Amino acid sequence: MNTKAKKILKVIGIIILVIVLTLAAYIIYLYASYHRIEDNKELQVETISDNTSAGDPLTAGEKYSALTYNIGFGAYTPDFSFFMDGGKSSWAKSKDSVKETIKGAGELVASKDPDFALVQEIDLDATRSYHVNEYSILKEIIPAYNCVFAQNYDSAFLFYPFTQPHGKSKAGLALFSKYPITGSMRRSFPISTSFTKFFDLDRCYSISRVPVDNGKELVIFELHMSAYGNSDAIREGQIRMLSEDMQKEYEAGNYVICGGDFNHDLKAADTQDDSAEPESWAYPFPRSELPEHFSFCLDQLSEDEKNNLWNSARNADMEYVPGETYTVTLDGFIISDNVECTGYENVNTGYSYSDHDPVYMEFQLKK
Repeated sequence: MNTKAKKILKVIGIIILVIVLTLAAYIIYLYASYHRIEDNKELQVETISDNTSAGDPLTAGEKYSALTYNIGFGAYTPDFSFFMDGGKSSWAKSKDSVKETIKGAGELVASKDPDFALVQEIDLDATRSYHVNEYSILKEIIPAYNCVFAQNYDSAFLFYPFTQPHGKSKAGLALFSKYPITGSMRRSFPISTSFTKFFDLDRCYSISRVPVDNGKELVIFELHMSAYGNSDAIREGQIRMLSEDMQKEYEAGNYVICGGDFNHDLKAADTQDDSAEPESWAYPFPRSELPEHFSFCLDQLSEDEKNNLWNSARNADMEYVPGETYTVTLDGFIISDNVECTGYENVNTGYSYSDHDPVYMEFQLKK
């Protein structure tokens, strides 16, 4: 072998060695930096208005309203597709686009004027949303006296996709309330322990307490369940944990509302035939796993009303094309039987500000 060929092979060997060492260092970095956020963590309740009526408790028999909305970290304009769903983009289109989309989502929530707004996928500081603090924007727009934030994403720098690395992310979910929140806790869902954990959220739910004038509490569970890389065991574990916590509150005599992004097809029956295989992130929610005394609000509607509801989410494997893009209802509310659902709406905006649209309900606490 001549000297020139040896030099070429040496250079190639050095390049391969550098790539292998870089990859190994990155994998070590991912594992070394990975951590789960604390379970049973007390959350700080923030007062964002000095309105004195914010101290009033709820009244049994009065009507109230709640809204849940996954705002998709401000990226999902109708023409946006996401790489983890098989689409193109890893980041939002621009910093200005993020600000305008979050502003639009916040104004949509404000237009419904709910007593309680449950909002998911709010970025605090993330590469994908150009480091816009979306929580600060929402606090200026959504009419509320108190709010509480539960973080469910604090990722290392994800160097994928290579053309537009997803980067670092800090994000979570928030409850906005027109009534006093006397305490709130973060619970950590069981999640995947495989390599896919680096691409998913640190799934959780918050448990927030609002006093009622009869000495009981309205306990609000806000959640964002697993989507990517989940398994039967993880789904079952998350539902079991949530059900046990809700049941404890009911047995303590409290009223319970649970809302958010369930990442399950909430319109579908518990079981489907093999020809109707669901999307991997949209399995039917197993109603039989709910504890006694609990049900989904939409199950109190007639079959025609349920089937005619606007689907609350779209697949983000492509831009939104009406009649072509896959849509499904992932968002909604579970209530205990001492709470009466008096109105229910899946708000249709054509997914203007997110790959989800809000779900709004009116309710009253039974005397």
